[in-house]
Amino acid sequence: MNIEETNNDITQVSQVEINLDEILGTPGAENVMLPETEKKPSIFTKPESDLSFLENSDDEGSENGKPENTPSLDDVLKEVDPIGDQDDEPKNKTTGRQKIDKSGMAELVNKLIEKGQIVPFDDDKPLEDYSMKDYEELLEANFIERENQIREKTPIEFFQALPQELQAAAKYVADGGDDLKGLFRVLAQAEEVRELNPKSSNDQEQIVREYLRATNFGSSEEIEEEIEDWRDRGDLEAKAMKFKPKLDKMQEQVVAQRLAEQERMKQQQQEAAKAYMHNVYTVLQPGEINGVKLDKKTQALLYSGLVQPNYPSMSGRPTNLLGHLLEKYQYVEPNYGLIAEALWLLQDPDGYRTRIKDVGKTEAVEKTVRQLKTEEARKTSSTPVVEKEEKVQRRIPRNDNFFKR
Repeated sequence: MNIEETNNDITQVSQVEINLDEILGTPGAENVMLPETEKKPSIFTKPESDLSFLENSDDEGSENGKPENTPSLDDVLKEVDPIGDQDDEPKNKTTGRQKIDKSGMAELVNKLIEKGQIVPFDDDKPLEDYSMKDYEELLEANFIERENQIREKTPIEFFQALPQELQAAAKYVADGGDDLKGLFRVLAQAEEVRELNPKSSNDQEQIVREYLRATNFGSSEEIEEEIEDWRDRGDLEAKAMKFKPKLDKMQEQVVAQRLAEQERMKQQQQEAAKAYMHNVYTVLQPGEINGVKLDKKTQALLYSGLVQPNYPSMSGRPTNLLGHLLEKYQYVEPNYGLIAEALWLLQDPDGYRTRIKDVGKTEAVEKTVRQLKTEEARKTSSTPVVEKEEKVQRRIPRNDNFFKR
């Protein structure tokens, strides 16, 4: 059965998901400027020291992360002869933990230092003057140092043991590169050229052709004519032997250029992130934004909300508070009025602020009018009503004369 028959017999049905964000270009957390974030661990990542092995029992061995043949703190203490301090402990005391003779401890530590199993502190304090806490800190520091050396050495040895192509890919990823398909395409091309044998008649023509193309010798027809002439003259093998080292070097330069380009992008991102954090600090440091005073709490909120990627985003990468709120009010808790208002402010800050000021002035005028009306009504209601007095005609009393009849 050939390939065409196989393709005709098999029908593959796949479900395609349409990303509306890519079509509509809706802004999200990935559009927010951030300082360089913490990346996933790689073989170049320096791991944090794990001190949990200090709490493991002796019978667990190296399976719990403690290097083999490394003495633990309990092992060292067991080597010292426990002699009670006659000056501090009563002779008749039989209970409790016996004190360790510091002179024996100093002798043991000196022996371990001479054997190279322990590195002393860089102070001038003699071991004889060490307290038991000093010895404990010395041993713990040595255990941590040895563990760190093992952890740092292992990724380097692993990286050096990788093939050259995987070393290039590992460095590309460590520098933040994500176009792995393009990188592996370049690496595959370089590997195919490297495997060509200039002494093989089947590879000679391809070596010459690839070299002429890489050096822009001419059109495809001109290249084929030149190859045909060299073949007829019997010079094809000599040309292939001459061009092969140059072609290998050119392919290596292509890979190196790709890696160098990614490294430059990483440096640019780091510089941009540093400048971004500095600019945010410079804007917030005076405690005022566009005439609006900021208190310390608001300053801290705005700074951390702009520079610290403490929130997960829909893209899978961490984002800051600004990106988090953009996604929240677009997708999680839709509030399109708030998003539209934020867009208006970002697109036309002066126009938005002017309109807000006008709204504030209108509300202030309406409030003043309401207060005046309320005050007038209050005064009117508190004024006493004076009844209109009836006009009374003035009269004088009449003196009646009793004797007048």
